[in-house]
Amino acid sequence: MADNKKRLAVFCSGAGSNFRALFRAVKERNLPAEFVLCLSNRSQCGAFDFAREQGMETLHLSEKQFETYEAFSSAMVAALRERSIDIVLLAGYMRKVPDAVVAAFPDRIMNIHPALLPKFGGEGMYGIHVHTAVIAAGEPESGATVHLVNEEYDKGRIVLQRRVPVLPSDTPEVLAARVLECEHALYPDALEKLLGDKA
Repeated sequence: MADNKKRLAVFCSGAGSNFRALFRAVKERNLPAEFVLCLSNRSQCGAFDFAREQGMETLHLSEKQFETYEAFSSAMVAALRERSIDIVLLAGYMRKVPDAVVAAFPDRIMNIHPALLPKFGGEGMYGIHVHTAVIAAGEPESGATVHLVNEEYDKGRIVLQRRVPVLPSDTPEVLAARVLECEHALYPDALEKLLGDKA
């Protein structure tokens, strides 16, 4: 029944490849959820283009639009509540989610990180920086982690992890592509798990 579906918001800053993978998985697996909002700190991004193609609402929300950070935080909470959002999925969102939003949606915000947390997490550890650090450390493996979001970068409870090898010939870019492929399979699995937990 449609009424039992969890209402999802996705936060993106870029092309939204994980968003696309999640969107496909919800349809293909017939998960009890529907995407109703794509929010970005950028007025233009690939994720918005994809969302609009699907007939989904998009919302540009940036700190620069507000006098204070508190006003920005309040507007984000209000936007999610107005749309009766149940779960927020971060998919390449390059901003820290305001503490007020985390407090309003406890254990209902998920993020995917391109490494095996708790290693290679924290402020500044995003994108190619992560893969460069993994290779520099001589790690034999990397992977992806889906975790719940709390007030600290990459410190929330881990939902699922998956590993990939780091090969001697890897550049950060080659490793990034391998990890991204892993992410596209892992994130839908984590969403399915969370939906099962929230049922």
